[in-house]
Amino acid sequence: QAMGNDKIKDVKVPVMVVLGETQISVEELARIGEGSIIALSRLAGEPVDVLAAGELVAKAEVVVIDENFAVRIIEILSREDRIAGGL
Repeated sequence: QAMGNDKIKDVKVPVMVVLGETQISVEELARIGEGSIIALSRLAGEPVDVLAAGELVAKAEVVVIDENFAVRIIEILSREDRIAGGL
């Protein structure tokens, strides 16, 4: 049985970091081009959402490491927190 658990640990799941969101009209979407700026609902400096397999699992802050964006986890959400938040 332990062997089966080891295989589960190797399963890869997609991880996505959500900086924020907004809604724009189709007309605004049609005008988007290089250099366009789309304002998001989240304020600069606020934690971002970390989703694993589409489920919110943590809050994080955006950092830069060797010129690459990364996130530093600042809060792991419990299952109860996710349920209470409607997720």
